[in-house]
Amino acid sequence: MALFVRDLTNEEWEELEWLTQQSEPNVPEQRLMIVLLSAQGHRVQEISREVELHPINVRKWIHRFNEEGIDGLRSGKSPGRPPVFSDEQRESIVEVADADPRQLGLNFSQWSLQRLRKYLIQNKIVAQISVETIRQVLRAHGIKHRSSRGWRKDSGLMRSNHRPAPKLNLRPNPPRFPMQKLSVGIS
Repeated sequence: MALFVRDLTNEEWEELEWLTQQSEPNVPEQRLMIVLLSAQGHRVQEISREVELHPINVRKWIHRFNEEGIDGLRSGKSPGRPPVFSDEQRESIVEVADADPRQLGLNFSQWSLQRLRKYLIQNKIVAQISVETIRQVLRAHGIKHRSSRGWRKDSGLMRSNHRPAPKLNLRPNPPRFPMQKLSVGIS
């Protein structure tokens, strides 16, 4: 059975024609064309080719128009996951990352993402946050974390529990298993 829009009232015809002449961003022209072509008797497959949309989408807009009228063609807020952190929380994350950890009473001079994460949770700025989310929030605010140096230059002060880097042994390692001489006897 073919799908078409319901019979249009004179007011709907006029509004659709007016909207096609205007440039209203909430009602894309493609959706208006779907309704107008369907009202003129064109089938879904023809409309699909004309507006360059998949037939499933053409059907969706016809159904939506039949149920909600022209308001059904307007773009609404897309469903999706709501933001996990408020703008205030994001600003706080950036402020803390920009602060000197020593001025906050901490015993280190530069932030790592893990240290920042721990601080944000302990000080109840956020309930939970991943290191990757911190990285994304900072990047969105133009701050790049450099894993070897953090955000701030080290003041040269060393922590009391600082350990030097392990020394590398540059000698070749002896073989793990001694080589055995194999004697192959001829029998």
